[in-house]
Amino acid sequence: MSQEHDEYWMRHALMLAKRAWEEGEVPVGAVLVQGEQVIGEGWNRPIGHHDPTAHAEIMALRQGGKVLSNYRLLDTTLYVTLEPCVMCAGAMVHSRIGRLVFGARDAKTGAAGSLLDVLGHPGMNHQVEMTEGVLAEACAGMLSDFFRQRRAEKKALRKAQQVKE
Repeated sequence: MSQEHDEYWMRHALMLAKRAWEEGEVPVGAVLVQGEQVIGEGWNRPIGHHDPTAHAEIMALRQGGKVLSNYRLLDTTLYVTLEPCVMCAGAMVHSRIGRLVFGARDAKTGAAGSLLDVLGHPGMNHQVEMTEGVLAEACAGMLSDFFRQRRAEKKALRKAQQVKE
């Protein structure tokens, strides 16, 4: 796929990440594409859904499975704003997606080469083609801005509580 093509779909994933932010969730977005058609979309929702598995990637894969009426998501590409965690990487292997494209690396929990390399492990029964760093600055910037805002809100809350005391 061309860089322009990947950037187009990553912008779509960034739009979904913004929805997560608006819902008070960590801003990660994912879009599952087959050919030129969106078959699944997701954004982080574990807080709102009270579901630790409600990561953007899982939500997009679940929707894709329903659209295709199959848990095998062959010939699909998943675009994600952040490097997937172990759970999400495992789901990608089990679903047999063809390709993963992600934006920002995640040194703390990334399972596509940062902390671990689940997707590139030679023992896996399915290999996922991978492209990283697509719109990485925009993806990482959104996460940095979110956490900066969250820290400022917590600091303001602590200050307000101190004033009451």
